Amino acid sequence: MGDVKGGVSIRQSVRGDGPRMSDVKEMPSRSPLIKAMPKHEPAAGAPDTRAKGKRELTKLNNREAILNSAREVFAELGYGATTVRDVIRKTGLASGTFYNYFKSKEEVFEAIMDDGMRRIRPRLKADRIRSRNFEEFIRNAYATYFDYLVSDRHTFQMMRGNQTWFRVRMDTPEILAGLEEIKEYIEEDIRDGNLPPVDSEYLMAAVVGVATEIGDRMILRQKLDPKAAAEFATSLILKGFEALPLKK
Repeated sequence: MGDVKGGVSIRQSVRGDGPRMSDVKEMPSRSPLIKAMPKHEPAAGAPDTRAKGKRELTKLNNREAILNSAREVFAELGYGATTVRDVIRKTGLASGTFYNYFKSKEEVFEAIMDDGMRRIRPRLKADRIRSRNFEEFIRNAYATYFDYLVSDRHTFQMMRGNQTWFRVRMDTPEILAGLEEIKEYIEEDIRDGNLPPVDSEYLMAAVVGVATEIGDRMILRQKLDPKAAAEFATSLILKGFEALPLKK
C-alpha cells in the first residue's frame, strides 16, 4: 500500500508481526521549475565597466610595484647610482612599462616623498585636534614624525642612504601642502593668543628644519630613540638651547 504526500511516495510493508518499515523515494516536484536568471551583458556600444575596472587595478598595481622597487633600490644603491633599469628589473615588468607611469627616476623619488607625506599628514591633523595648545601640538607632532621614521622600514632605509636628496626635494605638491598646514596651525594659535605675533613662515621653517635635521641624525645612530629626539626638538623650539636636556 502507498500514498503520495507532498511529492514523496511512501511504500509501507509489514513483515510478520515485526515493526512496520518504510521506504522513501522522491517524486518529481509539482512546483514549476525556477529558471536561471539571465546574465546582463553590456549593451552594444556601451563601455564594459568590468574591463575598465580591471585595467585601472592593473595600473595601480604596476605603479605601486615600481614605487616599492624604487624604495629598495634607492636604499641599496643610493639615489645617485640608481638607474631606471635597476628599478624596473626588480618589478618583473617590461622595461617600457616604467615610462607609462614616470618620466624619470627623479619623478619616482618625488612620488615616494609625496607618498610619505600623504601618510603622515592625517596623523599630524589628529595631533592638532587633540592638542590643547601650541606646546602640546609641537610635542605630539615631533613624536609622530620621529616614530614614523623608525616604524616605516622602507622610508627609514631609503632615508639612511639618501639624506642629501631628502633635504633637497622639499618642493613636491604634498610636502608643500603639509608645510602650508603647519603654517596655518601656527597662525591659528597666533590669532587665538596662544602664541605671540611672530613671523609664522619663519617659525614653520624652523619647526620643520629642526625635525628634518634631527631626524637625519637620529637614523644614523646605532640606538634609535624617537622619544629622545622628540623631546630635544620640542625643548629647542619652545624654550631655546638653555632648556635642552643635558647629555648623559
